[in-house]
Amino acid sequence: MKRILTGLVLLAVAGGAIGWVLTAPQTVEAARLEGVTGDAARGEAVFTAAGCASCHHAPESKDKTVLSGGQAFATAFGTFYAPNISPDPAAGIGGWAFPEFANAVLKGTSPEGQHYYPAFPYSAYTKMEVQDLADLWAYLRTLPADATPSKAHDVGFPFNIRRSLGGWKLLFFSDDYVMGASEAAGGERGRYLVEALAHCGECHTPRNPLGGLETSKWLSGAPNPSGQGTIPALTPDKLDWSAQDVAYYLETGFTPDFDSVGGHMVEVVENFSKLPAEDRAAVAAYVKALPAPD
Repeated sequence: MKRILTGLVLLAVAGGAIGWVLTAPQTVEAARLEGVTGDAARGEAVFTAAGCASCHHAPESKDKTVLSGGQAFATAFGTFYAPNISPDPAAGIGGWAFPEFANAVLKGTSPEGQHYYPAFPYSAYTKMEVQDLADLWAYLRTLPADATPSKAHDVGFPFNIRRSLGGWKLLFFSDDYVMGASEAAGGERGRYLVEALAHCGECHTPRNPLGGLETSKWLSGAPNPSGQGTIPALTPDKLDWSAQDVAYYLETGFTPDFDSVGGHMVEVVENFSKLPAEDRAAVAAYVKALPAPD
């Protein structure tokens, strides 16, 4: 019996050690970042396409270049608050180096070596090209600094155990694309905008009980994380707009039924209206190429 108990203890210790290693926060390989320099002018377009201001500007603020954070995002796991990502060295990310920024955006890992919650859509941003990331970093550093402290997330046990997010990442965190990049689907650009920069799947795709995206139901609509209403489907069984309709909506916020955009999509349309027409057309082509759900 003593040997059995000793064996079980050793197995538990070994299992815990393996689990600790497997759930460790990951960082970007240094070689990927070597020699990469950013351009702030190009970074502004990345900033717009990625919707950074939409989440990180202060609630009710009219100046969306002041990224002091504070907006609340209610979910079944708790309420998350967008942090300060202004260049302030204490309250924001002004004290970070570029590799730390890369680890946050591409790997969901903080400078302190902790996992970020996937309310920060790094599961989409992980597909971001390193040059775009460097350009974004250069642009963010030109924005106004703000000393407003970030608000702590309101997340209870067991979701407040950050290390457990390593298990979540093992299950659901991947840099694989969902759709192919055919010319009919907007090519590489359409896929990159939808699946990476604009992270459309984060809202328009349903999630499983653990919060992972059900990619087999890609962009087929989802319950609103706040519990109020639903996020509409973009698949052909639910959306009968033409590609021109989709592109026009992203530019103006007006639907073919003479309705206008509402909710969080107001921010999305505001962003897309600033992008080149070719980008909106590429996104529209992607949406129209979506297969109907099984």
